[in-house]
Amino acid sequence: MYKNKSSDGKNNICGIRIKELRQSLPEKTSQRRFAEILQREGIDIDKNAVQRIESGQRFITDIELKILSKVLHVTCDELLENKI
Repeated sequence: MYKNKSSDGKNNICGIRIKELRQSLPEKTSQRRFAEILQREGIDIDKNAVQRIESGQRFITDIELKILSKVLHVTCDELLENKI
């Protein structure tokens, strides 16, 4: 049987890391502001989607992962490091 969830049942393994990096950005960046930044980069996303990504409730596409890494100034590999 195939699995498409992490070992802890989440739909992504980088949500926690994304939240940490968003909160460490130089300017205070709320989930709403982060969604606006991602929208300018071409991702159709809103504040609720950011919340669901960070909590592991939403899958992340490879296209989204690439843009998230660009906006957060890290590599995709750094986002995918599973520290759980």
